[in-house]
Amino acid sequence: MKMKIGILSIMMLGTVMVASAQGGGQGMRRTPEERSKRIVDTLVTVYKLDQTQQTQATAAFVDFNKATDKLRESAQAGGGRPDQAEMAKLITERDEKLKKALGEDQFKKYKSDIEPRMMRGRRGGGGVNGGGNSGNN
Repeated sequence: MKMKIGILSIMMLGTVMVASAQGGGQGMRRTPEERSKRIVDTLVTVYKLDQTQQTQATAAFVDFNKATDKLRESAQAGGGRPDQAEMAKLITERDEKLKKALGEDQFKKYKSDIEPRMMRGRRGGGGVNGGGNSGNN
């Protein structure tokens, strides 16, 4: 009997470890602030942003992430995908704010270097934005 309990305990522990290693499902999704901080931390490292630039970039990403979360939630409630035109509008608004925060040269580098890595991360590669597989493969 003790042997069966021991084996069952080991199996349950293994199951918990596998589940936590896989991210634990939707409950482990990062908040808009956490996702924004990861991106801005990368920008600070790569582009040596000053405090004003950090604040402006953080605000741009937090606003963007909150708006996209709402858009995704409303689309999921309706059983569909987020409206691509609305998503494009949110990206344009974020980019305008970022251009002001970073300046023209750094913004161009962001669009060519950082943003493509973020997009790969959303499709399952890990990336700058925390990654994970969002089902957009």
